Amino acid sequence: MRFLRRRADGTLMALVEEAGRNVQRSGLLLHDLLADYPEHATLAQDLKVCEQEGDRITHDIIHRLAGRHVRAPFGAGDGYSLATALDDIVDHSEHAAAQLGLYRVEAPMEQAVEFADVLVGAGEQIAQALRSLRTGTDLAPHLVEIHRLENEGDRLQRDAVASLFAGGIDPMVVIRWKDIFESLETAVDACERVAHVLEGITLKQRRWPSR
Repeated sequence: MRFLRRRADGTLMALVEEAGRNVQRSGLLLHDLLADYPEHATLAQDLKVCEQEGDRITHDIIHRLAGRHVRAPFGAGDGYSLATALDDIVDHSEHAAAQLGLYRVEAPMEQAVEFADVLVGAGEQIAQALRSLRTGTDLAPHLVEIHRLENEGDRLQRDAVASLFAGGIDPMVVIRWKDIFESLETAVDACERVAHVLEGITLKQRRWPSR
């Protein structure tokens, strides 16, 4: 998947890459939070800052897309879908972090840390894919890896839920962790939605290369 080079709005593309870096940062923060919880419980507040930054970046992208003469390697509709999908990753990651405090979790489950590993990997691939979107280089390897990581997230969700019902765990703990795992899975699913949007953009570029 390789774009033909075209002049694009530098401010818009910088915002898109900033959104990717925010996704990457949120995944790293969530990983550090879960890997050493509750000692690093304060990182949940840093994730809240990421969530607020994501809202700001998304607003700026949408505002920029509304400009009459803005040029980009995607249409306004695809740009909107990309921006909101990126924001969703951060939103769901922050929500999972907030649930740890809300449910007064005493220690993380191993599968939660593994979920965070998946989000870190997907965030890195997303950031690289968005850089490729700007430079016109090949996105395909990054998108393939995002899909692989989403499949890994599906496996983790199944294993995590099975473990909750296999060990005689207190029913309230089961309910709490089931909610947290669902938030983590939704964050991973949002990563795949980003990949789908980017795939759609590349297909349109192939069909209308002179845009």
